[in-house]
Amino acid sequence: MNQMDQTKFCCSVCLDLLKDPVTIPCGHSYCMNCIKSFWDEEEKKKIYSCPQCRQTFTPRPVLEKNTMLADLVEELKKTGLQAAPADHCYAGPEDVACDVCTGRKMKAFKSCLVCLASYCEKHIQPHYDSPTFKKHKLVEPSKKLQENICSRHDEVMKMFCCTDQQNICYLCSVDEHKGHDTVSAAAERTERQRELEVSRQNIQQRIQDREKDVKLLQQEVEAINQSADQTVGHSEKIFTELIHLIQKRSSDVKQQIRSQQETEVSRVTELEEKLEQEITELKRKDAELKQLSHTEDHIQFLHNYPSLSALSESTDSSSINIRPLSYFEDVTAAVSEVRDKLQDILREERTNISLTVTEVDVLLSDPPAEPKTRAGFLKYSREITLDPNTTYTQLLLSEGNRKVTAMENQQSYSDHPDRFTDWWQVLCKGSLTGRCYWEVEWRGIQVYVAVAYKNISRKGRVNECLFGHNDKAWALNCNNNSYTFWYNNIQTPVSGPRSSRVGVYLDHRAGILSFYSVSETMTLLHRVQTTFTQPLYAGVTLFCAGDTAEDLTQI
Repeated sequence: MNQMDQTKFCCSVCLDLLKDPVTIPCGHSYCMNCIKSFWDEEEKKKIYSCPQCRQTFTPRPVLEKNTMLADLVEELKKTGLQAAPADHCYAGPEDVACDVCTGRKMKAFKSCLVCLASYCEKHIQPHYDSPTFKKHKLVEPSKKLQENICSRHDEVMKMFCCTDQQNICYLCSVDEHKGHDTVSAAAERTERQRELEVSRQNIQQRIQDREKDVKLLQQEVEAINQSADQTVGHSEKIFTELIHLIQKRSSDVKQQIRSQQETEVSRVTELEEKLEQEITELKRKDAELKQLSHTEDHIQFLHNYPSLSALSESTDSSSINIRPLSYFEDVTAAVSEVRDKLQDILREERTNISLTVTEVDVLLSDPPAEPKTRAGFLKYSREITLDPNTTYTQLLLSEGNRKVTAMENQQSYSDHPDRFTDWWQVLCKGSLTGRCYWEVEWRGIQVYVAVAYKNISRKGRVNECLFGHNDKAWALNCNNNSYTFWYNNIQTPVSGPRSSRVGVYLDHRAGILSFYSVSETMTLLHRVQTTFTQPLYAGVTLFCAGDTAEDLTQI
């Protein structure tokens, strides 16, 4: 007789061959002792049910041995029929056991959050077959179902008290939590799920940012090595022309460059390793939150959420401020000058060469002093030419593309992927690196004076495209009543004298961006100290027809 036939003669409670079989009114058969024990547990409710189909009976049915079925089971035993499941189906110390099984319990297949019980594959079947259980919530087997029960009222905690930040039952909400802000556990789960997704997005963004930082550092290591190698080669060639005395100095300079190279590469590599570690930790944290987000049990989700949602402190990468392009090239120039001035000049310039090498500092520490006067700023003046390929179609460029005016009608611009499609914005042509200064004369209701990375989004009327409302641009909002600084969609009120002319000072290498009110005197409005990871471009945002902005630095 096959295994399918054998199961017909097994008790669905103990999962063993029927012993003293009885058949209850619904037609299902059980061991006499198994069904008695099951109904004894239901004695308080005075309602007795079938463990399989859950049909209820009142009063308690009288049990009579099914002699025909008993004889059949005895006959089958003689043929060697065994019904004991394999050992791996039984619940061990670490497993969730079926709450219906008597004797040696089977492993639970599912837990029910309504019944607050766990069932093996056999005993869970009524939840699938009977309409009575269709609204029950089945989850993976859990040993913590009792944590869903209110210890005070012995009721399922289906509500959440926002005031006390704890799970409660309905009776709690009208008792000790009366008057508190309460919601359903499902509603609170939905809200916390949204917070979890935001946390994951933040983590993923941090991972992306750190990966970009690591890539940048890797590029800098390559550039430092390449620059150092080139400089060593140039230095050796020059010094070989200056006979034995210069050859000795050549060896000194080579050693100094290599030492500085090693120092700089070591600093960059150390920070790179820290960022890699943070990326690994963030990915692990993201995996934990992802697993938590898939938790079906609201109570367990809320129980575990506080301990998993907190994020560790981010590695401070504010010191990453990469010098542009050249690193040791100045050493080559200094050595060339020494070659031209021969031995006496070599002695005089020895200190100069040494200082030039040590000034190579990829991760800039102390920024150079900012100018104090307008004349000092004008030494770094940069003419700003606006790029027609980025210009919004209702902006008119004039004065050699140094003035922009907001128009009522569309202008004739050809399609270009760099063009802003919805915001009235424009960027300048050339990138801004090193130390730069320019002034913007503005007129109208409201104007943004900004700097931005080239990879700022261009398509759509979304924050990702608007200067200052994302992490790709910094903007000073100028209007007739006040100033406001915007970055990453965070608004900072700015006080200062009203002026139609705004001065912008940028030290890209030092990570300094300053805005000044320019009149007879210069007044600092707002200063940013950060790390610029890409070249910057000057930009302007207009909002109403008739608004204008013009670069007057060179006029």
